[in-house]
Amino acid sequence: MTQQRRTVTVIGTGTIGLGWITLFLGYGMQVRVNSRRPEAPEIVRRGIELSAGHLPDGTGDPETFDSLLSFEPDLERAVADAHVIVENVPEDLELKRALFARIGKAAPAEALILSSTSTFTPDDLGTLMADPSRLVVGHPFNPPHVVPLVEIVAGEATDRAAVAEAVAFYREAGRTPVVLRRPITAFAANRLQSALLRESVHLIREGVVTVQELDEIVTESIGLRWATIGPFLAFHLGGGEGGLRQWLSTLGAGLEQGWELLGRPPMDEETIATLIAQADDAYGDRTYSALVRARDTRQTAVLRALEAAAGQEQAA
Repeated sequence: MTQQRRTVTVIGTGTIGLGWITLFLGYGMQVRVNSRRPEAPEIVRRGIELSAGHLPDGTGDPETFDSLLSFEPDLERAVADAHVIVENVPEDLELKRALFARIGKAAPAEALILSSTSTFTPDDLGTLMADPSRLVVGHPFNPPHVVPLVEIVAGEATDRAAVAEAVAFYREAGRTPVVLRRPITAFAANRLQSALLRESVHLIREGVVTVQELDEIVTESIGLRWATIGPFLAFHLGGGEGGLRQWLSTLGAGLEQGWELLGRPPMDEETIATLIAQADDAYGDRTYSALVRARDTRQTAVLRALEAAAGQEQAA
């Protein structure tokens, strides 16, 4: 089936849903939006206007998106003939379970059913479905139309063929799917992000740096490094000619001792008030839309630069 004939039903018009809608339209897919919000068409069109300029190179002209976009507030009608269904409702397990039970009854038997959840496994989500074998988690990193990663998570009841189809689908949409070898709470990327966030909060709470200074530290050091290589390759190179083996036996020998120094900050009222006040001071003079455009412009520039660098490496 070609992308142009593929019908994707996107459920939900929050931040993630809007990113998916824009991305799928960019890749020429027929996108049907399911939302109970009466203002959904206006929300979606504003989201496309905000995001379309940051789609990958080679995607479609936003002027053509209207011909590919439709809205269906009735869930059963929205999924009745869909090839792919992408759920993006709030992280409420009972809400999602009830939703997938309805989807399972109304969608075609061969439809690929995907959840953007950052919390639950397919086994959690599919307990009320007669057949949960086509349900796969495809967890994106925000914003999904810019950041390539999608974590693919299967459950005990998941058909391996559905996992392969999910990988192929996200690749068609220009994403980088990674299949987790086993399900784990919060998956992989969010656990890494959470570990860094915990120490970030600790450093701010202890008065070492401010919110704005912490952001600058990350973007001007490890953020720049991690945009090009992952932590293991970074330390492998840090070991010189001896690689990771050398690094672990010298600079990395005190890792456990260093881990003991990491903070466990309480998220009490004082901590929350400090974070909010400093974030307002740092970023409160710019609108949400302006901050989003700046973020997406920079991230898109990084991705394009990396693509160009990869092309130069291949040509060398």
